[in-house]
Amino acid sequence: MADTITILHTPGCPNVALVRQRLADALARFPGPAPQVVIEEVADPDEASRRSFHGSPALLVDGVDPFARPETPAAFACRTYRTETGVEGAPSVDQIVAALTAG
Repeated sequence: MADTITILHTPGCPNVALVRQRLADALARFPGPAPQVVIEEVADPDEASRRSFHGSPALLVDGVDPFARPETPAAFACRTYRTETGVEGAPSVDQIVAALTAG
């Protein structure tokens, strides 16, 4: 299990609540102490570029974005995820569980 999970988002991102809820649902599946969850705002395109931010919201597991492909450029923009039920504004609970247990 990860030590730290970070939610990165742009100002006013409409999907922050969704990713927070799905993360909470995913963490509820694990016994024991939960990892630290940090929520940070990415303020502008320059910061997005410096942080290799791939769109909002992003979920980092111990500093790594498990949902970004290496060729994905940094972007100060909304982000979508391919889930089991289609394209959505956050990874599914099952996808988050898989990311937390990988590696």
